[in-house]
Amino acid sequence: MKTILIANPKGGSGKTTLSTNIAGYLASRGQRVAILDLDRQKSATQWLAMRTPSLPSIEVMQTEGERNSPLDWLVIDSPAGLHGKNLEHALKLVHRVIVPIAPSAFDIQASHEFLQLLHHEKMVRKGKVSVGVVGMRMDPRTRAALTLEQFLQGLDLPILAYLRETQAYVNAGFEGKSLFDLPPSQAQRELEQWTYLLAWLEQVETD
Repeated sequence: MKTILIANPKGGSGKTTLSTNIAGYLASRGQRVAILDLDRQKSATQWLAMRTPSLPSIEVMQTEGERNSPLDWLVIDSPAGLHGKNLEHALKLVHRVIVPIAPSAFDIQASHEFLQLLHHEKMVRKGKVSVGVVGMRMDPRTRAALTLEQFLQGLDLPILAYLRETQAYVNAGFEGKSLFDLPPSQAQRELEQWTYLLAWLEQVETD
């Protein structure tokens, strides 16, 4: 089983949006997928409750170790404030960490400190866990994107995607869907933004 941790200690960074859409993509490929929903608000669990049986199946897990059947992928929607021993423990379980960052100076600064912390964790330093960054609600041509890139200098971490703000995520979420459950014509521009991120995830299968 391959495991992806979506993490940022700050609330409102877009962790659940990223978690549900990654899970939706993997399920759309016929993979056996579950979301481990550790967020206090349980938004991913609520999203899963709205999915209809006609959509690719995604399991929900409320606790680590809970599993009804074998899985190909586990996506962990982590709680705000993840740090210390909890972060160290999580990194022992995962193959990839994705850090979503919202487009404000405060969010970028707070996330930079978290990325520095990750950079020094043993599992990351030894190359056993790969870390990438996603600019959420962020256009690559904006000042926020430039600031993010400047903050990342010296950390040797890839920016996997800039996911621009759009109603496509909101509208899909109301129906328990991801972008990857929509007809391509409804989300073509948004899907293009995911190309590098998805390729980076799929490298887990060859690592």
